[in-house]
Amino acid sequence: MTLEEKITAAEAVIFASGDGISTESLKEILEVDDRQLTFIFDSIKDRFNGPSSGIVLNTNSEWASFTCAPRTDEIVYRALSIKKNTPLSNAAMETLAIIAYNQPVSRSFIERVRGVDSSSSIQTLIMRGLAEEKGRLDIPGHPISYGTTPLFLRSFSLESLEDLPSVKPEDNGGQMSVFDSEEESEEKEEE
Repeated sequence: MTLEEKITAAEAVIFASGDGISTESLKEILEVDDRQLTFIFDSIKDRFNGPSSGIVLNTNSEWASFTCAPRTDEIVYRALSIKKNTPLSNAAMETLAIIAYNQPVSRSFIERVRGVDSSSSIQTLIMRGLAEEKGRLDIPGHPISYGTTPLFLRSFSLESLEDLPSVKPEDNGGQMSVFDSEEESEEKEEE
């Protein structure tokens, strides 16, 4: 298969997959390495991600999918009578930010930062596919840890977690903040 044929095949596979396909699956299907896959993505983006296209290719290190160009959202929703999901509550957004900037984190860490029970916010994020269980932390009690998902990256148009906006910790009078790691918070408790 020539490189041009692989680009055409990648377009078809990504389109047919609906919600998207993992980059690992694409590499296996197309029999390409990371460098070649990046070239394929760039070629597809050159074709579709311009101002005259109604669809765009979204990619990150783990996933690729076609979506409607952001400028067409309103008309697509109206044409298909799609009702937008209800937005996340402030509590869920706070929880998601804590998870995104500090992952992997436990529920107790999230609750200490927020100062309130966060189990329902965590469950909401898991149900919406924005967060998931990542295993257990290597701290006393071995609590379940949470992290973000590829859908989180796609939803916020991020290539990777390194693309999150930087935030600077401000003096918080010794209060725990989202900038304290899980291990640091355990050490503070022991003091």
